[in-house]
Amino acid sequence: MVKVLTYEDGLAAVYGGAILGGGGGGLLGEGLKLVEEIFAAGNPQLIDLKALNHEDLVACVAMVGAPSAEEQYVSNEQLCWSYQQMNAYMDHRLKGIITNENGAITTINGWLQSVLLNVPVVDAPCNGRAHPTAIMGSLNLHEQQDYQSVQFYAGGKDDYTIQGLAEGNLQNTAKTVRHASILAGGMVAVTRNPVTIGYLKEHGAPNAISAAIELGYSFLNGRTMDEKLDNIIQLLNGEHIVSGAVKDFSLIKENGFDVGSLTVEDVELTFWNEYMTLSKAGTIQSRFPDLIMTFDIEGMVPVPSASIKEGMHIAVIQVDQSHLNLSSTMKNAKLLQEIDTVIGKGL
Repeated sequence: MVKVLTYEDGLAAVYGGAILGGGGGGLLGEGLKLVEEIFAAGNPQLIDLKALNHEDLVACVAMVGAPSAEEQYVSNEQLCWSYQQMNAYMDHRLKGIITNENGAITTINGWLQSVLLNVPVVDAPCNGRAHPTAIMGSLNLHEQQDYQSVQFYAGGKDDYTIQGLAEGNLQNTAKTVRHASILAGGMVAVTRNPVTIGYLKEHGAPNAISAAIELGYSFLNGRTMDEKLDNIIQLLNGEHIVSGAVKDFSLIKENGFDVGSLTVEDVELTFWNEYMTLSKAGTIQSRFPDLIMTFDIEGMVPVPSASIKEGMHIAVIQVDQSHLNLSSTMKNAKLLQEIDTVIGKGL
């Protein structure tokens, strides 16, 4: 029930996570660098939900901030500090680490802590794809009556160094940590919101880490870009929408997020870290939490919104949300309404 992960599993997790990131979830290069660091330190453990008891507690680890921020910095000590503080806060009852979502970096969130602290990663992230806001990765805990969020965060270096504890309403604590990421130069590590295994089964995405690893192996086994796309489209039950040069690319940083749009032929994509809409000839054909993802054809790699450049030749795929392993938050209409405000597409 506990699998010791290999270096090859790590590479596959980053590629599979990047695809499931849907434009967010961290940069591919940073994920690959993190794999080197993780497996230089040791081999992380991945534990199946079935090996844990219904009432066992786990806590979510995440990186919060803007993927394109140039001053972002989080040390190993800061990663471990947030988990250790949370475990002490919970009287050392935590049985494992969960990550908030799938993405190039976020799928392997917690793997370094697993090695450094000898704690297993649980194969059940909060969400099976990436999402823009912390509360979308918070398992609908904000709808639990009188729920009080607990979040330990740390990040930044030199004059940007910051760490702390936020307690209170889930929306407010999430905004506090998001603001801390801006003060830290763009990113903080956070350990937050312990839940029981029983609650995680109901609101999270069981087996979604294993699924990301399988998807990554499928992509890497393709010898050409067409073969790679065919492999993952078949596995995800998705669709190749368009290939061509990027035009009209725009990206602004807004409240710690990357927000913008781009076009390829007659297809327009909007993003809020992750891709939010896919429109063809002015009509929206796909919207978050459907998976919309872009690939650098020349580099033969998945490319997130933060790495897109004007003129880059990309392929765009789409996967309907019914084929994804998603958190209960992805069906929460109130949470999804915020997308409309940011993107302005009348979702």
